[in-house]
Amino acid sequence: MNPQLPAPPIPANAPVSLGRRRCLQWMASGSAVLAAPALWPGSALAQVGPGQLGEPLVDSVRTALSAAVRASEPMVPEFDTTDDYLQYARWKATMADRLRTRKPELRTRMEFLQTVWYETRRAGLPDVSLVLGLIQVESAFRKFAISPVGARGYMQIMPFWLRLIGDGDQDVGRLFHLQTNLRFGCVILRHYLDRERGDLFMALGRYNGSRGRATYPDLVFAAQKRWTMPA
Repeated sequence: MNPQLPAPPIPANAPVSLGRRRCLQWMASGSAVLAAPALWPGSALAQVGPGQLGEPLVDSVRTALSAAVRASEPMVPEFDTTDDYLQYARWKATMADRLRTRKPELRTRMEFLQTVWYETRRAGLPDVSLVLGLIQVESAFRKFAISPVGARGYMQIMPFWLRLIGDGDQDVGRLFHLQTNLRFGCVILRHYLDRERGDLFMALGRYNGSRGRATYPDLVFAAQKRWTMPA
């Protein structure tokens, strides 16, 4: 899939203050967009931490991250067995139904889900439900979301990552491209998970710029429940 050039970014609405308990209830309910249409989609995280923080990267790490972001293999899911394919098909159908109110157009919904699924597994992250929960908290599934500190897109990528691990193109509009945004987000989260030796709680805090504090990881874990497949 080739990313489409985005329309000009839509200015974000002013944040609305929410208490932690209400935030958790709101995110867990999966009704962020419908129940609070005036709420800026990143308000929960904006009150928790400053977002991804620029930090020195040793050359080997920078090189590895750059390679992970630039790799351009076809985004086509591959399956070892028919059962694996059927599990993917069931997941996609279930998530498409749950995502309907946020992305009414079927083709857009399916492209989004395939991209999330692919980039999650490509980065070696634990589960696609985690990435969907993170996207819900970060942007409420709004492609052109912009935070008060300039983070962009579904996974709220800070523009400095283009300089640190990008290909030299500093056009921040690229961070609104579906696959580009999700690739950066998943690679960055994987990097933080490695830095925290597999501790997902600490990695999520680092992603949000609030390492060691529970509020943001709690929000993501609560939102993740909405996107977990039934047993």
